[in-house]
Amino acid sequence: MAEFRLPANSRIGIGKTHPIPATAKRPRRFRIYRWDPETGEGPRLDTYTIDLADCAPMVLDALIKIKNEIDTTLTFRRSCREGICGSCAMNIDGTNTLACLKPIEDVKGDVMIYPLPHMAVVKDLVPDLNHIYAQYRSIQPWLQSDSPPPPDRERPQSEAERAQLDGLWECILCFCCSTACPSYWWNGERYLGPAILLQAYRWIADSRDEKTGERLDALEDPFRLYRCHTIMNCTRTCPKNLNPGKAIAEIKKLMVLRR
Repeated sequence: MAEFRLPANSRIGIGKTHPIPATAKRPRRFRIYRWDPETGEGPRLDTYTIDLADCAPMVLDALIKIKNEIDTTLTFRRSCREGICGSCAMNIDGTNTLACLKPIEDVKGDVMIYPLPHMAVVKDLVPDLNHIYAQYRSIQPWLQSDSPPPPDRERPQSEAERAQLDGLWECILCFCCSTACPSYWWNGERYLGPAILLQAYRWIADSRDEKTGERLDALEDPFRLYRCHTIMNCTRTCPKNLNPGKAIAEIKKLMVLRR
């Protein structure tokens, strides 16, 4: 898929306002970022009003209702609807989160919805994730071991060793954290960002993996790791309540200890 980037000086215009349903008992307005590269027009905010009395409670439910009943051209990603796949990550009410986990009632006033910030936009609420997935591949996110596995069982771990992975394996690669990170905004071509570095530490911390040295060598770079300035936007915005900032700090500690 081709990558589309908006001009740096693009302004978001006022788009179409769809009428309020005549029978609405609990009307609620949603203002949604729209941009279609095929039209040649700039981005805009379209306004939709739905009846919350006839809608399930999450923002994703409202988006699906809008697409099904009001505007079939609205484009967004979604899959599991359970906070597991990370597909519906977007910026809602000024915060990066998952639309399927964000209650509409938590938002005061109009519900403002934008794509994840500082990413190339494919269309509407769909960011282009090709670059960040390439960064994910670069850390080789799979178990690497030269020792043969036991012939009749899985590779063993103690309870304490397994506990080291808690707070890491739960990451669903929604990229809410990376797209909330100012360092990633300005250095995303070279800095791996909190999501990828948390995933890197997940394998460094795994007692079954035997490539810790090689993994640390690959991160020993002024940009890949050290552009993190501990701003902690990543931890504040994570919809799974993980702490990427702590994972990055643990990698930095290992870098010091190995010298």
